[in-house]
Amino acid sequence: MNRAVRLVAILVGLLAAAPGGAATIFVDDDAAAVGGGAAAANGDEAAAGGRDAGAPGVGTRGNPYGDLQTAIDAAGDGDTIVILPGTYSASPVSFVEPLCGNCEEHATDVAATRGFLVEGKALRLVGSGPGETILVTNAGYGILFDGSYGSHVTGVTITGGKRDTDGMATDAGVVVRRSRVALDDVAIVDNTDRAEDVVVGIGGVMGREGADITVTASTIRNNGWDGVALYRGSTAVITDNEISEGRGAGIGITWDAAALVLRNRIAGYWKGIGSFGSSRAVVRNNAVFDNLGWGIVATGESFMEAANNVIARNGNCGFALWSEDATGLFTNNIVVENGWREEWVCAQVGIWMNGSPASFPITHNNVWNNAAGEYRDMDDLTGIEGNMSVDPLFADSLDFHLGEGSPAIDAGNPLFTDPDGGRSDLGIYGGPAAR
Repeated sequence: MNRAVRLVAILVGLLAAAPGGAATIFVDDDAAAVGGGAAAANGDEAAAGGRDAGAPGVGTRGNPYGDLQTAIDAAGDGDTIVILPGTYSASPVSFVEPLCGNCEEHATDVAATRGFLVEGKALRLVGSGPGETILVTNAGYGILFDGSYGSHVTGVTITGGKRDTDGMATDAGVVVRRSRVALDDVAIVDNTDRAEDVVVGIGGVMGREGADITVTASTIRNNGWDGVALYRGSTAVITDNEISEGRGAGIGITWDAAALVLRNRIAGYWKGIGSFGSSRAVVRNNAVFDNLGWGIVATGESFMEAANNVIARNGNCGFALWSEDATGLFTNNIVVENGWREEWVCAQVGIWMNGSPASFPITHNNVWNNAAGEYRDMDDLTGIEGNMSVDPLFADSLDFHLGEGSPAIDAGNPLFTDPDGGRSDLGIYGGPAAR
């Protein structure tokens, strides 16, 4: 528990305030076709800022840039770019990076492409809403942040990525390395392009060397690989997101990465949430359901605290401890109705213990109605250390509120309290991180 508290302290404060005197720059896709935008097309030279047809614009409200990368290149550290409604397509650029995010040998050359690039400065990219401002990246690394400490992206859709042919490229809608970036109210969707003979697709968000990331209140849906993947010392706070309909894992934390994972809904992936390598993760109040393989897994030498999650209807196991060297705590969770799919990555049970029970206490959980039993390769903990096996009485199959009379109400670990100070309920609406 002490390690978990320290991890939370390390991960707070990822956003930096913009410096004083920052400028606001405007970009409008209409201006790319006709100098001065739609107003000029109607012959209104004054409204167009006096710009001749075909002129590039200067980034003011009346005379915006027509190309997003041009606006990014022209902006200074701390500036805000207002991206007006429209569709903005990147011109992909090929490059070779000398470090590989997910290779055994870190110093490995990787061939990739990038769409939009924010490098060496912090920018605030503000769209008009995910349904209004569409960024088509046409590249493996959709938006690449490199050496950008304090950037913020909000109100955009990021789509249309093209998978790189090098299978070692960490393709994603957003790739962050040596940067601090916040994503809020962003949709990263439909990045489904696949390269022939490359299993790995395009993910949602990839954290690389030196990345500090927050992903909040966003939608990551129908992409070709992990929803959020963290490699090589990256850290992230991942809260209140919908992560669904993809391949790979909804959230994967590996190598020596660290993450605080709160109140996300993860469904329709191959796998739910996993900690690997020597990573550290606090995983609380997530709904992990209807995935093909496991719901939550801890393996390698990783540490995971998994508390107040709902792990329901995943194809194989609900939770798996997959290594003798992994450590952590599993408490206040509801693990129900897993194991409907033929065994693939783990047994068709609620909890599979393929590690050391002494290193991973399992207390105050409700483990019920899993296809091949509640526990595998361990003692049956029903009635021990606060664990139970009963119907939690959810409101319905997609609403995990506890119904009146649920035995999971006030049944949690006494070290955890609900926001009102009372004893914690089990599941995602219990515990101190509940909303």
